[in-house]
Amino acid sequence: MSATMWAQVLHAVGDMRYERVPRPTPGPGQVLVRVAWCGICGSDIPRTFVKGTYRFPTIIGHEFAGWVADWGPGVSGLAVGDPVTVFPLIWCDRCPACAEGRYAQCHDYDYLGSRSDGALAEFVVAPARNLLLVPAGVPLTVAAMTEPAAVARHALRRGGEVRGTVAIFGAGPIGLMAAQWAQLLGADRVVLFDIAPDKLALAERFGFAAFDSRGCDPVAVVHEHTAGEGAHLCLEAAGVPATVLQALAAVRRGGRVVLMGNPEAAVTLPADLISRFMRREAAVFGAWNSSFVPAGMPGAGGEDDDWRQTLAAMADGRLQLEPLITHRVPLDQAFATLTHMRARREGFVKVMIGR
Repeated sequence: MSATMWAQVLHAVGDMRYERVPRPTPGPGQVLVRVAWCGICGSDIPRTFVKGTYRFPTIIGHEFAGWVADWGPGVSGLAVGDPVTVFPLIWCDRCPACAEGRYAQCHDYDYLGSRSDGALAEFVVAPARNLLLVPAGVPLTVAAMTEPAAVARHALRRGGEVRGTVAIFGAGPIGLMAAQWAQLLGADRVVLFDIAPDKLALAERFGFAAFDSRGCDPVAVVHEHTAGEGAHLCLEAAGVPATVLQALAAVRRGGRVVLMGNPEAAVTLPADLISRFMRREAAVFGAWNSSFVPAGMPGAGGEDDDWRQTLAAMADGRLQLEPLITHRVPLDQAFATLTHMRARREGFVKVMIGR
């Protein structure tokens, strides 16, 4: 195995270079994963061109799957070539949240692709406890979407029991995944809103009611579909002020709003909207990341284990993610693809970077 590898390295904001770098070596409790596919997350665009990462240089990419290539001392139960996906948050194991098994709420976490090197590379190192074996029959292109699909599931479950009408504001990859989860978890009706024709068309292909927010009043549409009552659950998955306001306005009495879209700008709440929300006694929840239970820990595979529940739904065909992939791009073209995505020169849903 070569001592170097190809990677897309972010040296500064907007400065990503395809170059050879030292191949990482797994330490105690770590596994070297040969990356098969890495998905582009919406957060990777501002991370590359606006916000940067926590240090430079950094290899971004946190939605990925691949094969076990090697491991360090203390790792057992794996074989070279095992297909795996990886929970990218590396928890500290010292804080109160970690003591409760709420790893996504860790007070001092590391993160592959933003704080540590991620998967826009031939290889990446991760803790063995963060790996999950990919079930037989699940393509690695699909397994690479375990992270966003688990995030979508977690956001819905943050809103409590899923029932009645679910309105989703934003039909990007996570919005479309959330729509499928809403249906699987018990919603009677799912309504999506977006402004991108290709995403709306894909939502309709899945059988969901989908509307262009530029040509309608989303709040009025939700009320039309619910006999004037509003949605039981509104999921804001776009992160823009307009959709936050729409989600708050479209919820029914006693309903719930879940905010999960990364905010693009500050949101000003009109007094009349606050008053209506108060009178409805609706609730607002935040959602970030997903619930992960390491192998051998209590609750692994249970309802609170978003990752294993997601892999199980992929394996038995309940969750259909392959249709979301609109582009498969080689690693050396990753930066050019990120540039195109930022410029919105064509329609993208899920972009996968592979070898």
